[in-house]
Amino acid sequence: RSADTKHECLIRSLLWRRGYRYRKNLRTLPGKPDIVFVSEHVAVFCDGDFWHGRDWPRLSRKLRAGANGTYWFQKIKSNRARDRRNNRLLLLAGWIVVRVWERDIHDHPEEAARAIENVVLGRRRARVV
Repeated sequence: RSADTKHECLIRSLLWRRGYRYRKNLRTLPGKPDIVFVSEHVAVFCDGDFWHGRDWPRLSRKLRAGANGTYWFQKIKSNRARDRRNNRLLLLAGWIVVRVWERDIHDHPEEAARAIENVVLGRRRARVV
């Protein structure tokens, strides 16, 4: 599933309850960010720990040792490269990119929402000045 994952829905509901309005999975932006604050030019990705390679040194060793190791190692490695490429494209276009790990959202949802909120508020303040 690439959209509406549990961790993505959790962070979106927290942001919504805080009064933030956003777009979901905006296809016109590189990487189709999970949450987009258009006016503030903030793109948020809620990255799954496995699919985006959290703790890559440990995960890569585990993937290589597992069944069909070469395939999975290359798959996650290419996902990570794609993430870096999308970050670069968004930054060059004037966007701020926020990436939040799945486990961080589940373990500390309020903290994750607050981190996103701080970036959005910072961009709003910067626009006013």
